[in-house]
Amino acid sequence: MNAALGRGRARSGRAWGSATAELAVSLPVLVLLLLAGLTAVDATSTRQRCEDAARDVALAVARGEPASSAHLPPGATFAVGHDGDRVRVEVTAPVFAGWRRFTVHADATAAVEQ
Repeated sequence: MNAALGRGRARSGRAWGSATAELAVSLPVLVLLLLAGLTAVDATSTRQRCEDAARDVALAVARGEPASSAHLPPGATFAVGHDGDRVRVEVTAPVFAGWRRFTVHADATAAVEQ
């Protein structure tokens, strides 16, 4: 009907099928790119939270206060080490990437206050 009115050509069944095939091929790629982008954002924010938590714990321990896990990201662990007049804290947290897990690390050092 469109061809008779001069507004364009009618689509053949073959052209319609190729558009469907192109969508079927490109959709998984778009989903993977989206997943990679979300993973990068999650890893970056988790790393930042680990750095903040490591700094807070290092300063608390350097002042003689107990180490608190209040600011740690979910599932994170921390280790406190003493080296003379310095306190070193390392925080490790998991990041779920959709298909696998990996961890991010952050550390902080503070001088012991007398």
